[in-house]
Amino acid sequence: MTQTAAIIGGGVIGGGWLARFLLNGWNVNLFDPDPEAERKIAAVLENARHALPMLYDVALPAEGTLTVCTTIEQAVSGVDWVQESVPERLDLKHKVFADIVAHAPADAVIGSSTSGFKPSELQQGLDRPDAVVVTHPFNPVYLLPLIELVPSPANPVSVIERAKEILTSLGMFPLHVRREIDAHIADRFLEAVWREGLWLIKDGIATTQEIDDAIRYGFGLRWAQMGLFETYRIAGGEEGMAHFIAQFGPCLQWPWTKLMDVPELTDELIAQIADQSDAQSGHLSIRQLERLRDNNLIAMLRALKGEDAAAGALINAHEATIRPALPGAIDGAMTTIERVIPTDWTDYNGHMNESRYGQVFSDAADIVMQTVGADADYIAAGLSYFTVDIQIKFLAETHAGARVNVQSYVLVGEGKKMRLFHQMFGEDGTLMATGEQMLIHVSLETRRACDPRADVLAKLEAIAAAHSALPDPRGV
Repeated sequence: MTQTAAIIGGGVIGGGWLARFLLNGWNVNLFDPDPEAERKIAAVLENARHALPMLYDVALPAEGTLTVCTTIEQAVSGVDWVQESVPERLDLKHKVFADIVAHAPADAVIGSSTSGFKPSELQQGLDRPDAVVVTHPFNPVYLLPLIELVPSPANPVSVIERAKEILTSLGMFPLHVRREIDAHIADRFLEAVWREGLWLIKDGIATTQEIDDAIRYGFGLRWAQMGLFETYRIAGGEEGMAHFIAQFGPCLQWPWTKLMDVPELTDELIAQIADQSDAQSGHLSIRQLERLRDNNLIAMLRALKGEDAAAGALINAHEATIRPALPGAIDGAMTTIERVIPTDWTDYNGHMNESRYGQVFSDAADIVMQTVGADADYIAAGLSYFTVDIQIKFLAETHAGARVNVQSYVLVGEGKKMRLFHQMFGEDGTLMATGEQMLIHVSLETRRACDPRADVLAKLEAIAAAHSALPDPRGV
């Protein structure tokens, strides 16, 4: 049976919640008095429909139905979940919650997106305070999984567990904040970083870009996959967290930051942190944690590389300076690829996924194209080659970390046709795979076959003629 959520407030956060529910198959009722609400929601949904399905290798459930309501009563009637995302004014939230509680089903979870108020503050004066909890998300809600689930003593365990169950079913991570506190956990941490950033700017130490660069090129990448304490556990080496605190704890007393109110590092506090760190990560050695960290960083950096963003743009720029020259001599096989296989190219069997062989040979074809003059400028002018067929033979397993090279031959280079044959070798000379590839020259304007530019065709024909005098590589 399809479940229904009510979204009260359709701004950036409310719109993100709406998208998360809707794209997971829930019906959604929206109430927002803003006359522009539907237009804004449509824009959020466009981005969410583009992004969220890409996280998964299976199809998401059929999208639910969105209903725009004219009253809170209409929106919350008969629903399973209510998410309040109105502006951060306590008086406004009290008014909205009173209306929600008066009309929502008794078993509906009522969550608030508040980033600062405690649940006990939101529950004041309500007929059913036990139904209201804090469910604080992070933008974009349809992609980031963290939800700070903050109850008060008024909330029974049943409400907390039902909230966890529903949030988990949406692909989210409910972090149960066991004691309510202003701004919960994450925003208190972000506030500390934010305050220090403001001081660095005010004192003329750094600009906004320099601060952002410090995060995205450095510790932000580590935090994204290991958080704070697991990162510092590795920094402590084989001796662990207690050693890290002993080594770096005294720095907390130095005037490095404007935030000088720090707890005393008593033996009891050090032991508490070390014990919690052991429980969190003690089942893995430091070497194992380092390998996990490195593999995660590789995957994230390569994703950023694909988007030419942040640290990924840095890798692309560096790669351009170390990229080998295009093949010069054409009287033998062309060395088109020399690289190491990354960890994110391997599958559950521990070897390179079939599709990645196609990636290697596609990259090899790009080098051939560039060699004959069908380079980036040529493509920008509206001409290119498209692969129409490729036959790959898998001859040996290829694993992450393996160093491979590809030798490429032009079997046919005439008119609109370019037929290539690639051989991928391991570092020890083992033939790992072959690929025979047919490409057709096309106009990017018409997306149809057309003749290449004369100079490109002449170079292609010259290489094909030279390679025709070689033994047929397909016989290897």
